[in-house]
Amino acid sequence: MASDADQGRALSFDAVAAQYAAARPGYPSDLFDAVEELAGRTLVGADVLDCGAGTGIATGLLCERGARVVALEPGAGMAAELRRAEPEVPLVRGEGNRLPFASGSFDVITYAQAWHWTDPACSVPEALRVLRPHGVLALWRNHADLGVAWVAAEEDRLAPFIHSRPMNVPVVFAPFPVRVTTREIAWSRRIAVEERIRNLATLSHFVVMDPVERAELLGLNRTALTRLFPDGELDEPYRCVLTLVRPTDIQA
Repeated sequence: MASDADQGRALSFDAVAAQYAAARPGYPSDLFDAVEELAGRTLVGADVLDCGAGTGIATGLLCERGARVVALEPGAGMAAELRRAEPEVPLVRGEGNRLPFASGSFDVITYAQAWHWTDPACSVPEALRVLRPHGVLALWRNHADLGVAWVAAEEDRLAPFIHSRPMNVPVVFAPFPVRVTTREIAWSRRIAVEERIRNLATLSHFVVMDPVERAELLGLNRTALTRLFPDGELDEPYRCVLTLVRPTDIQA
């Protein structure tokens, strides 16, 4: 269940919205291929609700795939960045626990890097209500690829200072009349070391950290990465985990 503290952390991104938009990774085209494959339909012409849309990283990619997207975002700072990036996309202020839409409004509901901020006891029934018959809920999140040595070493360096909230997504859906399918997509992007540091600085635990402690910790990490990558660039590897949820009580 998402606590008041979790909600506060979710809204903390407003303070770093511009940096978030510039430094956070996107998502590979293979992810959207997998969404279409598992959903059994194309995104072209689909009415899609992008929940917790943030600065519009996934919103823009969904539009590029031909979807008709409505973005839902609770934070004022993040919403302002989304409006700058995607001025033509309808933007609604709100959050997934109480969707401000009529029943049966969308073919697809997406949560990109945002599902863990919701209370599934509320957000699952709300998604099922707002989906059309044969609609799907698609959740995905980029995870650092700990199978890569430097990423695992960085995780060990930072872990004592990071308080994450792991969520077993399939288990979350067990009480509901749905069928859950998962897919994992490995991908990476080539970036500068300094961009890696800026990306880390937008993670919620760093955003809410004491500024002096944050600067010291990220500085230590910068030094370690610079030693490993003296040319100043690295391949930032991810495993993007997709969970596609299909209601079972409307299936033929």
